[in-house]
Amino acid sequence: MTAIPPHLRPAYAHCAGIARRHYENFPVASLLVPARLRPHVCAVYAFARAADDFADESHYAGRRLELLDGWEAALGACVNGTSGHPVFAALGHTIRAFDMPLAPFSDLLSAFRQDVSVTRYADFARLLDYCRRSADPVGRIVLWLFGYRDAGRQGWSDAICTALQLANFWQDVAVDGRKGRIYLPQDDMARFGVSEAEVLAGRAEDGFRRLLAFQVARTREWFQRGRPLCGAVDGRLRMELRVTWLGGMAILDAIEAAGFDTLSARPAHRAADRLMLLANGLLPGRFDHAYAGPAHA
Repeated sequence: MTAIPPHLRPAYAHCAGIARRHYENFPVASLLVPARLRPHVCAVYAFARAADDFADESHYAGRRLELLDGWEAALGACVNGTSGHPVFAALGHTIRAFDMPLAPFSDLLSAFRQDVSVTRYADFARLLDYCRRSADPVGRIVLWLFGYRDAGRQGWSDAICTALQLANFWQDVAVDGRKGRIYLPQDDMARFGVSEAEVLAGRAEDGFRRLLAFQVARTREWFQRGRPLCGAVDGRLRMELRVTWLGGMAILDAIEAAGFDTLSARPAHRAADRLMLLANGLLPGRFDHAYAGPAHA
C-alpha cells in the first residue's frame, strides 16, 4: 500500500531534501519513524514547510495570500494524480495511498492565511482556535499514516499538539515580537498588567513573569490531557510520542528555570537535556515516572 512507484521517486526525493534542510525544526528523518513511512511524512512536511514560508518569509511579502491560494488549489487537484509539481505529485500519491481526508491540510492553510493578517489574540479561546488549525492537523495526519483513525486518539493528539504550539509561543515571545506578532492573549495581558510596549521592548517585569507562569501552568494541563496517547499506540510511534511529549514539557521547565523571562533570552534544551529526554522516552519505566508528581498533575 505504501510502496513508492518508480516514476514518483524523484518527487519524494525532492520532499526528503526539503525535510533534511530543515531537520532541526522538524526531525522527520528520525529513526523512530519506520522507513516505509518516512517518504510520506516528508511529503506532508514539504507541503506544510512551503506554505509556512509563504506566510512568514520576507521575500514573499505582497504575494502571500496569492501563493497560499495557489497552494490550496494545487492541494485539491493533486488527488487525481496529474500534478507536475514534485511536492504535490508526492503528496497526492500519499493521500491516495492512505485514503486521507483533505480537511487537515486545508486547516493548515487556513492557519497560515491567518498568520498573514492576524497579529494579536483577544483571548485564549481565539488562540486555541488557531492552534486547532495550525498544530492539531499535524498530529492527526501522523496518526492517520500510522493507521490510527479513531476519535479518542485524535482527541489526545489534539491536546498534545496544542500544548506543543503553546509552549513554542511562550518560548518565542521575543522572537515573535520582532516579527510584530504577540500570541499572549490580550485579556490575560491586561489581567497581569503587561503592556504591548513592554513585550516589544523586551522588558520582563514582574507582571510579565507572572503572566508567563500562568500560561506555563495551563499548558502543562494540556500536555497532561494528551498524555494517555503515549500509551495508546504501539511500536516506534509510542517512543516518538513519548520523546515529543517529554520535549514539550522540558521547554516549559526551561522557561520556569529562566524565571519565566523569555524576553531576555530564548530558553532551549541543552545537548545533555536532549540525551536525557531520549533516554526517558525510550525506557517505559522512566517515562511512566516523568512529570508524575503532584506539582505537574
